[in-house]
Amino acid sequence: MENQAQNPSKFGFNANAENWNGRLAMIGFVAALAIELLSGKGLLHFWGLM
Repeated sequence: MENQAQNPSKFGFNANAENWNGRLAMIGFVAALAIELLSGKGLLHFWGLM
């Protein structure tokens, strides 16, 4: 039986997937802040949803 830490799977819930999820969430949050700072509008107003 192989150890999961030595051979991480590419799919499913694992540490690698959690790392990517956190990184992409941080990028999205910074992008939303940048849109608000540069446009002077909130994200939903910028997209015309409100």
